Amino acid sequence: MKFGRLQIGLVLGLLGFTISAQLALGKKKDKQAAAHMDQRKQALHALNRLTFGPRPGDVDHVLAIGVNKWIDEQLHPEKIDDGMLEARLSPLRTLRMGTVELVAHFPPEQRIKAIADGKQSLPSGPLQRAVYEAQLERYEEKMERKQDGPQGGAAVPDNSGKPDKMTGDDRARTGENRVDAEQLLDMSPGQRFKAVLKMPPGEQRVLTASLNANKRDELLEGMSPEQQETLMALDNPQQVVTDELVEGKLLRAIYSDRQLQEVMTEFWFNHFNVFLGKGADRYLLTSYERDVIRPHALGKFEDLLVATAQSPAMLFYLDNWLSVGPNSDVANGIPKRANKQARQGIRNKSQTNQSKGKRNGLNENYGRELMELHTLGVNGGYTQNDVTEVARVFTGWTLKQPKQGGGFTFEEHTHEPGDKIVLGHRIKPKGEREGLEVLHILAHHPSTAKFVCTKLAMRFVSDDPPPTLVDSMAQTFLKKDGNIREVLKTMLDSPEFWAPDAYRAKVKTPLEFVVSAVRASGAEVTDAKPIARQLQTMGMPLYGLQPPTGYSMKADAWVNSSALLGRMNFALALTAGKVKGTHVPADPQQTVVTLENGLLAGDVSKQTQDAITARLQDSKISNRKRDDSSQVSDNTLIAGLLLGSPEFQRK
Repeated sequence: MKFGRLQIGLVLGLLGFTISAQLALGKKKDKQAAAHMDQRKQALHALNRLTFGPRPGDVDHVLAIGVNKWIDEQLHPEKIDDGMLEARLSPLRTLRMGTVELVAHFPPEQRIKAIADGKQSLPSGPLQRAVYEAQLERYEEKMERKQDGPQGGAAVPDNSGKPDKMTGDDRARTGENRVDAEQLLDMSPGQRFKAVLKMPPGEQRVLTASLNANKRDELLEGMSPEQQETLMALDNPQQVVTDELVEGKLLRAIYSDRQLQEVMTEFWFNHFNVFLGKGADRYLLTSYERDVIRPHALGKFEDLLVATAQSPAMLFYLDNWLSVGPNSDVANGIPKRANKQARQGIRNKSQTNQSKGKRNGLNENYGRELMELHTLGVNGGYTQNDVTEVARVFTGWTLKQPKQGGGFTFEEHTHEPGDKIVLGHRIKPKGEREGLEVLHILAHHPSTAKFVCTKLAMRFVSDDPPPTLVDSMAQTFLKKDGNIREVLKTMLDSPEFWAPDAYRAKVKTPLEFVVSAVRASGAEVTDAKPIARQLQTMGMPLYGLQPPTGYSMKADAWVNSSALLGRMNFALALTAGKVKGTHVPADPQQTVVTLENGLLAGDVSKQTQDAITARLQDSKISNRKRDDSSQVSDNTLIAGLLLGSPEFQRK
């Protein structure tokens, strides 16, 4: 969102516009806070660290019941009624579907190909059938283009998942359908929906693909969630699944009263990162976050570790489902039902094949990331040989038809036989239980305790957490069997967490900044997709990090002049009501009061005050007639400046 020269000038003056100055945001201590953190600051500090940012009235609520009681409530989310959030999530039906159901209702191209090849039949339900027919026509057109492609039948690039390029006939129909779209908008929602379903599949697709965002919203207005999803799926079924996944994450972060659980869900998803853009994971991530991460976010680390190891999303993302033991039955061509003597004979013959470079199919991706990123840490004391041995242990941990939504299974005939040595422990042959034994060893290793607790302290306390705090948390981790709730209690009871110089010492990530700004403004979100697009612009697309490392929690990854200017522009757009689908309260003056006194606790620096004063005293403003509309504009801009200020960007 672009603003005038005055706003940009104020941004430059407010932020200093030098990288070195912005890096100081996370290091410079608030002098007032360093002198004393009073009760109000304690409440605000707890809200800033344990939630996605306070809403209007949250600080007073925490003060009324006491910081300790509020923290205890957040540590036990099952006791908090989150019915209001569930009501907001209810239209997003895909968030409640299993993976098999998702694939059935919103078919990927592999499923459509199976129908085109006569291996599967069209569904009988009229809504599902309409989606399948639209995708089947698209697939058949794509195959025809490949056959009649450039240079006498050369195949054209596969752009599956992307909107098809329109032909001349398509564009002509689009022009006609723009007229039809206006007629559709004059109909009732039910009539509108039936009219679209009666169109031939190609015309349905052209219609939904040609409408701009505003017209599309008008087309869908008043329809049931199932009807809306159906019409959107005519154009791109897979996009419906990913859009609702992203919307659900943002709505939970903004509206859930179980804030600590959502913060921890985001923390663990980032720790056990899976990339949305990799094939079947577009369908597997819904269940991964809902059934694997969130239920274990405050439980025992070993349970979470096992759940991620067996999750289809992780098995697919790090390719462990394809890993085959080099001496397994499959690698040696042994039939599943061969007797013991036959198996040994074939294995003996296969030894000579190893020296000839026979591909054995062992994949070390998961074994490496399991130790480097999930448990021990890069300096956790493991070797390359440990990586290979762990990879051998997890052969056979695979999936049943992942592209059809199948789940975890263990296949003995792809598992590497024999003993394995992991971190000095001899793992005796016992199939699937070998993997569980290794996960148990890793979950209780001192290096894991230190690595995980360092990351937790980095998220909640400071970019460079005090070693004494990390040691204390790690001791609890080991004594309490990796109980995450107990580790957090140790952290929250520590003097380091409540130290005055911890106050506003952390810089928010783009996700934390955007969500905290929406929460602080008291905005009503009716469509979260535009907010998600803002995050993409800021370099933090949800579920969009391809490497398994997860997004950085440190300030230096996010603090630069361009990124901070982007944050300021978002804050100004938000308070000016220019973020589509997000509506701020009608009283901007009250928003200013709430931000400065309630959510910033009066901690507005001279630099920020000078920028606001410059806005109010600008000659172009002071010389014009001061009417109600100009006052509203001033207050809106001031609210935006406060949301974009260094004080608000720190937590």
